[in-house]
Amino acid sequence: MLMGSSREAKIHYLDGTFRLLAAGDHVRCAITGAIIPLDELRYWSVDRQEAYADAAASVEAERRAGRL
Repeated sequence: MLMGSSREAKIHYLDGTFRLLAAGDHVRCAITGAIIPLDELRYWSVDRQEAYADAAASVEAERRAGRL
């Protein structure tokens, strides 16, 4: 859980990595809205430039995009 002052980072998602565009300590899941600390970020879409909290949210994003 994030404590104290926290700031949402701006990220450019790449294959297998990401680039920090604006400082912060977390991003939000595009499906659930959950806060994802950057050190826990494991799932994202390069095509949609979105972060996901977990594998289930990633699969749901693919389903909504018509890819499943």
